[in-house]
Amino acid sequence: MKHLKKIINILLVALTIVACKNEKDKPNTEKSNIEQTSNKENAIQKEQKIVFQKTLTLQNISFDIKTTGEGSISQLSIQPKGLEIDNQNMTLEIDGHVVNAEIEDLNSDGFPEILIYTRSAGSGSYGNVIGYSVNNGKSVSQIYFPQLSDNKEASIGYMGHDEFAIIETSLARRFPIYKDGDTNNNPTGGMRQIQYKLKDGEASRLFVIDKISTY
Repeated sequence: MKHLKKIINILLVALTIVACKNEKDKPNTEKSNIEQTSNKENAIQKEQKIVFQKTLTLQNISFDIKTTGEGSISQLSIQPKGLEIDNQNMTLEIDGHVVNAEIEDLNSDGFPEILIYTRSAGSGSYGNVIGYSVNNGKSVSQIYFPQLSDNKEASIGYMGHDEFAIIETSLARRFPIYKDGDTNNNPTGGMRQIQYKLKDGEASRLFVIDKISTY
């Protein structure tokens, strides 16, 4: 009897050791899942880091503007509010980053336009305008912004470094003029300012050069 008890005790100890070893060797699935979830959330937060954000409101219509992403490519999101028919979020991929945004009724029709100013990555810092015009308070359409190279007088000596601003009902663009031999950080040709007016085109509204000044 004592011999049998001894055998049973030895078996119990052996089973306990095996069970502990199996538990120790078993991968911690719950911990692993938590770590994976945390890593995914951190990656999403990093990917969706807001670089620029601004809300613009005029005539009871507003636009929430924000960009995400780091590096030379950004994701631009424009969320309109207050339109009668279409308040769908608009997303664009842009080369560079947003430096500012403004709102104004540029064609005096009682509804606003939003202008978003971008600048390319790199030393050139070439500027661009992304614009949207409200159609009778119901929806929005993108405004065509012409390439500077389309106008010979306006583009002579241009090497980027644009600044944009709304002046009353015009869009003003200003940049330094480069002469032959000028380095990127030392333009010697003065400044040029171009004023654009918003016009109705056949397919969409567009900006047309109204005045060119050099000083």
